[in-house]
Parts: sequence; C-alpha cells; structure tokens
Amino acid sequence: MSGTAARSTYKLFVGNLPWTISSKELRTYFSRFGHVANAEVVFDKQLGLSKYYGFVIFSQRDAYNSASNQNTHLLDGRVLNVQRANENA
Repeated sequence: MSGTAARSTYKLFVGNLPWTISSKELRTYFSRFGHVANAEVVFDKQLGLSKYYGFVIFSQRDAYNSASNQNTHLLDGRVLNVQRANENA
C-alpha cells in the first residue's frame, strides 16, 4: 500500500488563524481530537507571512468528526473558522 491519495480525506479548512501560529502549533492544537496526519499553515511565498488560514488532515474519521463538530475553536484568543474542506475531484 503506497502513500497515494486516500479514497476519503479527513481534511479541515481552518481560517482566522493568528499570524503567530505555525504549522507545528496548528498540529498540536488539533491533535487533541486524534492523530493529525498533516497540518499546514498557508504562507505568502514572497512575503513569508501567514495568510491566516491553513488545513488539517486527520488519519481517522472519528477525530475529523470530533474536530468539525465542535462549536468553537479558540487558539491564542482567536475564534477559528473551521469547516470541512470538500475536495470532490
């Protein structure tokens, strides 16, 4: 079994991130719900600054559902905008 794209991806879009948050901190926050396969804050490649959003991919459906069903996510005093990232390609 190779690391090709999984049939179903448990991916969340995370918006309104504090500019101080790194991908590592994003992973740490969301790992309270279960194993995080990948967490990435999106940066402006030219400026090197956060674009205030990122993506979190869980390895299990339960963790994904727990995180996406929680009403409020707070990180560094900011309420995050967490949505299921629909990728029906």
